[in-house]
Amino acid sequence: MGLDVAPPDPPELAEETDMQEYEDVEVRGDTEYRRPELEEFLREGAWNEAFGEWSEHTDLEASEFEIARELDLFREFDFFWDDFADRVGYHAPGIPEDWKERDYHPDLDSWNSVSGINAAMTELGQIVCDVLESDYIDWEADYEAPEDLPDFET
Repeated sequence: MGLDVAPPDPPELAEETDMQEYEDVEVRGDTEYRRPELEEFLREGAWNEAFGEWSEHTDLEASEFEIARELDLFREFDFFWDDFADRVGYHAPGIPEDWKERDYHPDLDSWNSVSGINAAMTELGQIVCDVLESDYIDWEADYEAPEDLPDFET
């Protein structure tokens, strides 16, 4: 299907964001999230590259994209380095479950739209991580597993 839209500006990554604030993120080990470097990569082209890939394949309707843009969901993404897992992690923004009660957006009128927007945000987040890891990041995790771990080879 796809969308023919201009990419929104990349998100600004807040250095002080605590991972414990997110219900969908679990990070162990080092808390050096390397947000300044990741934000620079996003601005250098990773965001536009990932957005282009995402927009070619998304099932999001143009009207749903506009809702997400008007709600500033694209600005609310958070990306961080997860040293323990040796990967880029992310938190995707979404529309809350109580969107109806809160009159969240005047054009938002169905659970189908809400779940479509939320799924699309998750898909975009994963594509951004993939682009960062494959084309931009050249560092490796500093985490070293303890040497006294049991050997589970069979």
